Amino acid sequence: MKEQLIQNLIKDGCLKTSAIIEAFQEIDRKDFIPEELKYAAYEDRPLPIGRGQTISQPRVVAFMLELLEPKKGEKIMDVGSGSGWQSALLANIIGQEGRVVAIERIPEIYRIGKDNCKKYGFKNIEFIQGDATVVQKKKGYFDKIVVAAAARKVPESLKYQLKVGGRMVIPIRSSIFLLIKESEQGYIKKEFRGFLFVPLIQ
Repeated sequence: MKEQLIQNLIKDGCLKTSAIIEAFQEIDRKDFIPEELKYAAYEDRPLPIGRGQTISQPRVVAFMLELLEPKKGEKIMDVGSGSGWQSALLANIIGQEGRVVAIERIPEIYRIGKDNCKKYGFKNIEFIQGDATVVQKKKGYFDKIVVAAAARKVPESLKYQLKVGGRMVIPIRSSIFLLIKESEQGYIKKEFRGFLFVPLIQ
């Protein structure tokens, strides 16, 4: 069933890049879902993980990762890391020379995501329980930033931590935005409409 989901995402054009496809194959969504919902692990829909939060729909995760373009050795912030599935996918893609900083505000969900990722023994994920809109790292620290919940606007603290030349993928209301940081103040912005996310707590 997992392979069928992946093949459907490839066929639909959601999955394109070999490293992202390989991560989907190696990091099993089933390992990030509550026991009572494991039967639905390979269905292309979001699923609840507790405290009003969800593990995102596979095609949305694939779409956002393709926009993000994660590469080996990069430093990537995963905002609203939730179940840990996307953090694990990123950790697989960037390799041991890279680093994922997974930030989750809700303590219970933070613990769930951290425990889920332990199943894979990753050494390249740093888990932080806290508010991602508060600066966690130095200016220009991250090559890429991906946000899993809908913001009202792009938090300035995330812009601050993104390096020039970096990419940010963030939902704003019902759209997904790709921001490419051309200079300290200049961004290329692309909007993709028609999505639904839980709200980012700001």
